[in-house]
Amino acid sequence: MIQIKNLNITHKKDLRLILQDFSLVLNSGDKAVIIGEEGNGKSTLLKWIYDPELVEDYAEAGGQRIFSGERLSYLPQELPEADRARTLYEFFAQEPAFFEQTPRELGALAGGFHLPPDFFYGDQPMGTLSGGEKVKAQLMRLMMSRPTALLLDEPSNDLDIGTLEWLEEMILNWQGTVLYISHDETLIERTANTVIHIEQIRRKTLSRYTVAHMPYLQYRKERGDKFEKQARQAAGERREKEIRDEKLQRIQQSVAYHQETITRQNPSKGRLLKKKMKAVKSLEHRFERQDAEMTRMPEEEDAIFFKLGDQDAAVPAGKTVIEYTLPCLRTPDHGRILARDISLRIRGSEKIGIIGDNGAGKTTLLRLMAEDLLARRDIRAAYMPQNYEELLDLASTPVDYLSETGDKEELTRIRTFLGSLKYTFDEMDHPISQLSGGQKAKVLLLKMSLSGANVLILDEPTRNFSALSAPVIRQMIARFPGAVLSISHDRKYLREVCHKVYRLTEQGLSEDFSFSDQN
Repeated sequence: MIQIKNLNITHKKDLRLILQDFSLVLNSGDKAVIIGEEGNGKSTLLKWIYDPELVEDYAEAGGQRIFSGERLSYLPQELPEADRARTLYEFFAQEPAFFEQTPRELGALAGGFHLPPDFFYGDQPMGTLSGGEKVKAQLMRLMMSRPTALLLDEPSNDLDIGTLEWLEEMILNWQGTVLYISHDETLIERTANTVIHIEQIRRKTLSRYTVAHMPYLQYRKERGDKFEKQARQAAGERREKEIRDEKLQRIQQSVAYHQETITRQNPSKGRLLKKKMKAVKSLEHRFERQDAEMTRMPEEEDAIFFKLGDQDAAVPAGKTVIEYTLPCLRTPDHGRILARDISLRIRGSEKIGIIGDNGAGKTTLLRLMAEDLLARRDIRAAYMPQNYEELLDLASTPVDYLSETGDKEELTRIRTFLGSLKYTFDEMDHPISQLSGGQKAKVLLLKMSLSGANVLILDEPTRNFSALSAPVIRQMIARFPGAVLSISHDRKYLREVCHKVYRLTEQGLSEDFSFSDQN
């Protein structure tokens, strides 16, 4: 059992309360997902549960952690810097249980992750692996220690679709407790039986949380039904209040009028009117007390609002945006051949998705295509890499990074855009290094929009957006008037955004109709 009692977490920089009086009990067999908008403290909560020291640099936290015989294992959102230079073998050798595994056990583990049996003994540095391979390596090392509880921060990030399906089965079949954060809605819908929803309402001045022991889709439906019912009831009570107040006001005005016009010749009538006014005032006070007990309009954290590009970004339907051929795709060090005879053509405002196994070379291919497209003068291309740090100045603030001229009008416009993306004024002036992955992604998307680009090259565009923001991001990209070339393992993104989906294999790119034929 995992039990948390009376946890309070406050951000040190802006003193924002991330969690207040948070309590939670999870038992063996619970598959709990933490959801909430970007920057609401999901990763901070998961880190604190595993080891409070992990949040000490940026947050004040206090509360009780009670683990009844649990062995916890934790998957961080990013590969720790200390592990990046280690070879695969050195990385696995850090886990003492690695040397207790039999060759058969290692083979079975590697097979489950769609990796060769000798993967554990490779001399490739961890930092040079693809995003999905890094996640797989970390998950496999966790499994070797035979934990009873898994704490996973974005385990679905960058995993290929085959491994995502394996991860779903692993979570479902796990006998112990799984507490995880994921932005993959399909995985959440299929695996979670408990939802922990962290919210920041009233412009992020009030922290609120909900723990619901039910599947995600049921939680969404019941929450929506509850809010709708509460909103109807609150609106009805307010209409009744308006009618009642208007009637009371007419009575009050009538009594006051007669009081003013009464003559001294009729003092008895004046006394009656005075009593009547006193009764009206008493009734008014009673209504005020009743109003304090009225049903409140439901408070919900607002969804982000953002439009990517305008009609100036439109591309003529017949224009060939990309006509790309590559005889041979190799690893970045120009060593191993990844694929041959690659050919891709994109016209007009087509939205193209690329999928493939981890390590197939998707990011390498997209980076090469981005270099060509960014150099062209007949289109305006913008690129969002998988690793945001390739483009972001982490020491800069979002406002400074997005500003081109620094004039007052531009800065006001940037702050307005950031506000629509749910940044507080404090967060707008935080160094980008202190922002969550989703908040960094928003900065890049806004940069692309302000650039006037009509061709977007996106490597895993939804990977760091919450299950609540992701539908908005998908809709935003689907409505972008220009062309989009993207890598994604997000199954909802592939179905809802992409006109065509291509799979990268050693033989090149081939259309995958399991996604493209559903649009």
